[in-house]
Amino acid sequence: MPKVKTNTTGLILAAGYGSRLAGVSPVTSFKPLTPVNGKALILRTIENLELAGCTEIVIVLGYGYKKIKKAIQDKYLGQIPLFFVFNEKYDLSNGVSILSARDYLSNRFIMTMADHIFEDSLMKIASDLEIEEGEAALLVDYKIDSIFDMDDATKVLSKDGKVESIGKQIKEFNCVDTGLFVCTSGLLDALQKRYQEYGDTSISDGVQDLARSGKMFAVDIEEGIWQDVDTPEMLAQAEKLLIN
Repeated sequence: MPKVKTNTTGLILAAGYGSRLAGVSPVTSFKPLTPVNGKALILRTIENLELAGCTEIVIVLGYGYKKIKKAIQDKYLGQIPLFFVFNEKYDLSNGVSILSARDYLSNRFIMTMADHIFEDSLMKIASDLEIEEGEAALLVDYKIDSIFDMDDATKVLSKDGKVESIGKQIKEFNCVDTGLFVCTSGLLDALQKRYQEYGDTSISDGVQDLARSGKMFAVDIEEGIWQDVDTPEMLAQAEKLLIN
């Protein structure tokens, strides 16, 4: 089966309420627009996906759709086409946001959230990664001792380069989900099946289902640096990492 490596779409999930960061910024009440060292989170995410070689970027919004979309359009100065998708069910789990963008995605897409920062080396890993149709890969961090807030982290158990289990509450794990994925339709199909059965689905649900078929890979970021930005404390940590 041929490797999937061309026409890469970037996908940014930014539909949620972001309530844990509410009030932290004096300039905005919307999490994707929260500045980290002077630049909005979502603009940093767009730049990351540009660096990863994406030829177009799809942004899924929900809460604050019109205001966030306008702010991005006003402030984004790059040349890559941006497409905006409104997820009207943004009160559901994040997997539903992915499904809402399905018609906009290429055979290979790099996916992340609007509230993560990444060192350039992670984007190089994502850009170079080759997977087959039907597969997906998650970039993971084995540096367990360096995780800023382990209680909040999504844990992953991997074996021989593949994901075996994933979740915030799993007891056995050896690495952590960085929130950066390289995907094909395999993840979309897993999410769609779960959504049809239960009326909701999270990314972790789809990853777990794909893992059962042996098609979900775990890719080591090695010494790479990243940070989820969910709370004021995480925001402070992200700004510290960007300075160093």
